[in-house]
Amino acid sequence: VQLQASGGGLVRAGGSLRLSCAASGRTLSAFTVAWFRQAPEKEREFVAAVRSSSSTTYYADSVKGRFTCSRDSAKNTVFLQMSSLKPEDTAVYYCAARWPHTVQYYNAIHYHTWGEGTLVTVSS
Repeated sequence: VQLQASGGGLVRAGGSLRLSCAASGRTLSAFTVAWFRQAPEKEREFVAAVRSSSSTTYYADSVKGRFTCSRDSAKNTVFLQMSSLKPEDTAVYYCAARWPHTVQYYNAIHYHTWGEGTLVTVSS
């Protein structure tokens, strides 16, 4: 499967953005798909994930209640709806996929397919 992330941009604090992770080559619903982000001079961190063949979602504590991860199987796409954005959400966001699901879905090392990042900048 190949992944393409998009939807990043510049937004003011409190605003919203929706990121998309579009897949080609395979049916994305068969994969666990995660979003990670990396801010300047920081390590890549887990943001959210949706489990393979399921609508079960997982979130980092820092985004719980503000971000929503979802699938659109007809579009072969996973979305990350981000609301109430904060300056500390500024980062390059990456989507990644793996099969089968792992209990360590939050660990980037377990993902074998990555999309190009999309930059999200939140101004104060």
